[in-house]
Amino acid sequence: MLFSSATFLFMFLPAVILGYYVCPHKFRNIFLLIGSIVFYAWGEPKYLLVMFITILLNYIGALLIARSTEYKKLYLAATVISNLGFLFYFKYLNFVIENLNLLFNSHLAIAEIILPLGISFYTFQALSYTIDVYYQHVQPQRNLLKLALYICLFPQLIAGPIVKYHDIEDQIDHRQETFESFYYGLRRFIIGLAKKLIIANTVGAVADKIFALPVAEYDTLTAWLGSIAYGLQLYYDFSGYSDMAIGLGAMFGFKFMENFNYPFISKSVSEYWRRWHISLGTWFKDYLYIPLGGNRGGTWHKYLNIMIVFACVGTWHGATWAFVFSGLYNGAMIVFENIIGMPKAQYGIIGKILQRIYAFIAMLIGLIFFRSETLSYTGNLILNMMGLIEHQNIIYKTSYYFDATAITVMCVAILCATPLFKNILNVDRKHTAVNTMINLWLLVLFGISCIELAANTYNPFIYFRF
Repeated sequence: MLFSSATFLFMFLPAVILGYYVCPHKFRNIFLLIGSIVFYAWGEPKYLLVMFITILLNYIGALLIARSTEYKKLYLAATVISNLGFLFYFKYLNFVIENLNLLFNSHLAIAEIILPLGISFYTFQALSYTIDVYYQHVQPQRNLLKLALYICLFPQLIAGPIVKYHDIEDQIDHRQETFESFYYGLRRFIIGLAKKLIIANTVGAVADKIFALPVAEYDTLTAWLGSIAYGLQLYYDFSGYSDMAIGLGAMFGFKFMENFNYPFISKSVSEYWRRWHISLGTWFKDYLYIPLGGNRGGTWHKYLNIMIVFACVGTWHGATWAFVFSGLYNGAMIVFENIIGMPKAQYGIIGKILQRIYAFIAMLIGLIFFRSETLSYTGNLILNMMGLIEHQNIIYKTSYYFDATAITVMCVAILCATPLFKNILNVDRKHTAVNTMINLWLLVLFGISCIELAANTYNPFIYFRF
């Protein structure tokens, strides 16, 4: 079930909100758990068993880890390997088979496997819980239903943010649902919905139209504008989902971490990854980079750790070489920045502008890997952007792909990707006139979003396939 669907907006969500607040406090967790199971089962009923096994596996594994001293590491290893085993089977098995066939000229059968929605996200949440128990950062959850709620809570079940157990442990039992948090959550949800339906879908249609063609059939300017359109689509698609997830959590008293912090204003690739998909970045930092030794083993060991982590980040996103190389590319750029050292603030406004241009171009190239199905298309697209490809059969000029609506939305998207309106939802409620204007503006956005929802065809979130 999509957040940006009529079924969710006008049936599921009102029913869950009404039922939740009608329930006595002691039953609200159970009601949310049932609602989350219904939410997941709506689109993926046959994979409920996989999620239930994951919950039970980590519940038992954490209890064994907490009770044991002699076999503590063994229980942790067994639990981690089991979690990753599910992820490997559903997400990476066919990728491995295809490459083995190519490498050894073999004919291993490709399995008919459909990737369960959200498995990359809820697997990482389950892993964070078990690992935190091992390091005694948290106590094992002895109530199976509460652990199940943590892993399959519907606002962040399908596409994050990735919520660590130690961040939400206390909220499961002691959160407070207030009018202020519900009001904030509702406004945050509408902003996310508008990001998805108004901005992401519009610029995404432009990118799809361009990239449906062979690279040689559109010119360099079109390649750049198409890439920028795709970068904006990916940002607004995923940050919009995160906004909706954070807003939904607030409606039920939960506080989820922010997942984006204006990544397009970054002055380096390193900073960009501190601002983009923050929950994934911090997960890999806490559970892979630091255990590998972080920056404690010397400079070159630090660089090796960075490359390992970003190879895993790329692979986490998908089972293709394009994703693997996207991770290696980002890791290499961060190592490069560490080696040369980035210019400091004393270079003034010109230096900051040049840094942001560099970071934006470097970031855009990294995102192209996400769009391309093959490395050859990615390479040719980058060559086109550099003006190093021979164009053939160019039928349409750049203006063909960008009508007035697309240009307007792209300009708004670029403007809103900066912190210009950062505090718009945090205006003190005593400013009645300002709040009234904001609420009217949000009603307009919601109305336009509903019109877009009714007018456009099915368009799933990009990160659902990750």
